[in-house]
Amino acid sequence: MLAQDIIIKPIITEKSMEGLQSKKYTFKVAKDANKIMIANAVEELFDVKVAKVNTMNCRGRSKRVGMNRGTTPSWKKAIVTLTEDSKTIEFFDGMM
Repeated sequence: MLAQDIIIKPIITEKSMEGLQSKKYTFKVAKDANKIMIANAVEELFDVKVAKVNTMNCRGRSKRVGMNRGTTPSWKKAIVTLTEDSKTIEFFDGMM
């Protein structure tokens, strides 16, 4: 699996922006990716050093339109913490 297939997109919320000062970055990742694969993909894509990775499976929410009921797809979220001597990820620099 390629690094571009593992890291799907960054998650930009108020809570995830608070973690940028402590070098914690939040990403939506592939559901079948494990922590080692996520750490290697972030190191390859952004040229940084990863200290640890926390993952969580987010359940899809139930939605209703008229009489029809359904759920949004479930997905996986990863919070990546960088080492102290690592540089920051340039994509997030303008958002702080």
